[in-house]
Amino acid sequence: MMPGIAQAESFSKLEKQGYAVGKLTKGKAGGYGWVISNSNKRFFCRLNASLAYVNKKEMVSITSSGRLIKVDRATFETKIGGPDPSIPQWSDLQSGRVKPDDVGSCTPVR
Repeated sequence: MMPGIAQAESFSKLEKQGYAVGKLTKGKAGGYGWVISNSNKRFFCRLNASLAYVNKKEMVSITSSGRLIKVDRATFETKIGGPDPSIPQWSDLQSGRVKPDDVGSCTPVR
């Protein structure tokens, strides 16, 4: 590895190493993600989900620039044929209760 080049890590690997997941936050470019940290290293892991359930009636579509667009859940589920268990809950994403599928690349925080 050359000095000065950011080394990306996988969320699963960091989680297994005991890194703690913080609350959902916005990165420098405006996209959502989490700061994953241990006692001496921190990584910013990007949100990989583009949709999330808010409640029984509402969902949000999450753009790469960090905009949240409200979506009517009933209309969406009618179009796809019912609820999709792979879509995360917005409250889980906000609090850092995430599944590896919801997390994209992780890069060191300077």
